[in-house]
Amino acid sequence: MTTDSLSFIQGSETLTTSEQASLLENLSKIEDANVLVQNVSKAISLSASASSARELTQLPTSSCASTLDADVESKAHWRNTGLKAIADNQVAVLLMAGGQGTRLGSSDPKGCYNVGLPSSKCLFEVQSEKILKIQQLAAKEFNTEIPTLPWYIMTSEPTRKATESYFIKNNWFGLKSNQVTFFNQGTLPCFNLDGSKMLLSSKTELSNAPDGNGGLYKAIQANGILDDLKAKGIKHIHMYCVDNALVKVADPTFLGFAIDKKFDVATKVVRKRDAKESVGLIVLDSKINKPCVIEYSEISEELANKTEPEDANKLFLRAANIVNHYYSVDLLSEMVPKWISSQEYLPFHIAKKKIPSINDQGEFVKPTEPNGIKLEQFIFDVFPSIELNKFGCLEVERTEEFSPLKNADGAKNDTPTTCRQDYLALGTKWVKENGGIIEDGSFVEVSGLTSYNGEGLEFVKGKKFNNGDKL
Repeated sequence: MTTDSLSFIQGSETLTTSEQASLLENLSKIEDANVLVQNVSKAISLSASASSARELTQLPTSSCASTLDADVESKAHWRNTGLKAIADNQVAVLLMAGGQGTRLGSSDPKGCYNVGLPSSKCLFEVQSEKILKIQQLAAKEFNTEIPTLPWYIMTSEPTRKATESYFIKNNWFGLKSNQVTFFNQGTLPCFNLDGSKMLLSSKTELSNAPDGNGGLYKAIQANGILDDLKAKGIKHIHMYCVDNALVKVADPTFLGFAIDKKFDVATKVVRKRDAKESVGLIVLDSKINKPCVIEYSEISEELANKTEPEDANKLFLRAANIVNHYYSVDLLSEMVPKWISSQEYLPFHIAKKKIPSINDQGEFVKPTEPNGIKLEQFIFDVFPSIELNKFGCLEVERTEEFSPLKNADGAKNDTPTTCRQDYLALGTKWVKENGGIIEDGSFVEVSGLTSYNGEGLEFVKGKKFNNGDKL
């Protein structure tokens, strides 16, 4: 970096020669400042443009399936196919866990959060148990040694140390320490509102923010994860977000669906609650005949309310994106270098925020109104680069697979209380289906070590369980 680069820094002219030298040294860690400013300008233009150029419709039936109405034989075949891939040590799990529980009133990593289950288990423990159980089920099904599912956990700078310490403190939740790999997502500088200058958090440090879930692609290459996957002989990846209390980690049915159909990328979706639910949708852009994700704010009220011609109870566009994906490692090896090298695949998106920073007078201020923008990349922006016949979409039952932790108690949805209720309701349903006796209004907790998806609960038949019991 040269002193010319300082022209892209707000308040840099107020710095001393020594402060400028320290700042230039820190600037050397990022790409060319001029190029970055140009990219921000593109992002601002993108955010101001309408999505009217898209022609949105459903994905073709050849790309889709639903566990809600698929026949028993198909679901059994997909599950068996996925279990075989796990038994053959061909599957790895990729977890996005960089967020903190700020909105929940916690500074800890969100994966450490306890939603109030009778067992007091945190999200990390709940998900670890799913991994342990599916390893056991795969080994039993194919009479092999217990396979090892590598678990790659993407943290952020604020959560990395706390996450690792938490796993060590809890003895890796029963997993092997060498099957868990932590790596950090990247960061991007923050800019002033017109995108012309980067902001400083101090007189020698840029103000940075996480680069969004789309930063996953750059992070797995920069941290050697792609090379490690290939070295381990991994062929299939299940990727998900840490804040889903009902996630089926390494779901064999989902894996088998993608493997059986020879998809390179597949995504799980749940049925949209109603026309006004604030959720992104998996759709087809028929202008380019490619899959994409459209935000709820980008579709007209008419299209949002449109229903199926044959069934008025179903919305026409209802495939709600839950950021739960399958990737083939071959696809990632080929496309990640392309995705991260061009704004064509991973454009920057902007969010206007109140960012404490150095102003033009060299003073550190904490603004009361948005004074800058944070840049993000979205994981799904690469979907249009996938050929339609290589992209799949599997609809699953929301009450069995999706209960996100987003808001503090008091909000309408996606709170610790709703996560706890959804988790307990599912386990209670399994127990009742297997003949267990539970008084109406009472709930029991079924550990992932006891049952992955309701199997293996024959022992509860005829037994009575009290509210809060743990199995």
